[in-house]
Amino acid sequence: MAKTGTTTQGLRAAIERSGYYPTLVAEAVQAAVGSEPVVSYLVHQETTFDANEVRRHVTVLVLTGTRFIVSHTDEQAADATSPSPYATTSTESVKLGRISSVVLSRVVANPESYTPGQLPREVVLTIGWGAVARLDLEPAACGDPNCEADHGYTGSSTADDLSLRVSEAGDGPDSVRETLAFAQALSEATAATTNPR
Repeated sequence: MAKTGTTTQGLRAAIERSGYYPTLVAEAVQAAVGSEPVVSYLVHQETTFDANEVRRHVTVLVLTGTRFIVSHTDEQAADATSPSPYATTSTESVKLGRISSVVLSRVVANPESYTPGQLPREVVLTIGWGAVARLDLEPAACGDPNCEADHGYTGSSTADDLSLRVSEAGDGPDSVRETLAFAQALSEATAATTNPR
């Protein structure tokens, strides 16, 4: 379930509608947002299956005029450190100028008959600001098939701080639309901070 909008009251209402520890999540998000006006937000709840356990997770993304705020809340079963179930909430506040990439991958069914404005089947929003990077390496080679020399390694580094997948089948068409709207708002905001008018 994803919800998006542009007001602080709307953000609180979307967190409450998610039904996932709304008081805990709202307090953590509000503390991170502070007194700044909300430009855009996205609330996305996921359910995952881990062996015989069902785990829930909510991600709240908030765009203000100067920052991108991301909040994650996870629930945990009782374990050796806690005799009762518990939840963990974390928030991170990133200056818009630090965001290095906003990647939106779209999966479209029947691309040969795609029409402008058609809703993708799923989207993956990946946002990078340099806190986490993925490094993919492989042995380098030359064009000689008989060469046995060590040519070192080649690879690529990809910013991968946050990745959020939303599908029409699992989350509904409104969630896909809302993710597209938030991605556009964030992309435009980061462009405005790097290229001030």
